[in-house]
Amino acid sequence: MTTPTRLEEELAELAGQVPDPELPVLTLAELGVLRGVTVAPDGAAEVVLTPTYTGCPAIEAMSADIVRALRAHGIREVSVRTVLAPAWSTDDISAEGRRKLAEFGIAPPRSHSAEGPVPVSLSVRCPHCGSTDTELLSRFSSTACKALRRCVSCREPFDHFKEL
Repeated sequence: MTTPTRLEEELAELAGQVPDPELPVLTLAELGVLRGVTVAPDGAAEVVLTPTYTGCPAIEAMSADIVRALRAHGIREVSVRTVLAPAWSTDDISAEGRRKLAEFGIAPPRSHSAEGPVPVSLSVRCPHCGSTDTELLSRFSSTACKALRRCVSCREPFDHFKEL
């Protein structure tokens, strides 16, 4: 693997700032779907994305938004390549992304890669009041990667970003 050039780092930063079309509170970098940017000797840029799941309908909108962002920066030739391996995982969501999800009212997924003991609880914390006394209303919510839950304590419904 080669070290990214300064231009590649700059373009990765720009592409990473593009908001996710389904969760605009998160950027693509915070969601962890941006895998890298390479620039060919002729100046053409290739952006590599991994969708949150195979067949994710948002990948087309992500690609179009990235192309627009890089072209606005003066890059004329931009392509976006989708790769499925290594597969995206909810562990790819950054700490800032998890914070933003909770602040937005979506329970972030539990992290499986955190150092230290693995949590044994299967409960999901309510992003409104913090209670772990929550119940599943539907395995699917506004997008396939979220479930609909309700807090038994404060009675507020909320989305939970499912762990993958």
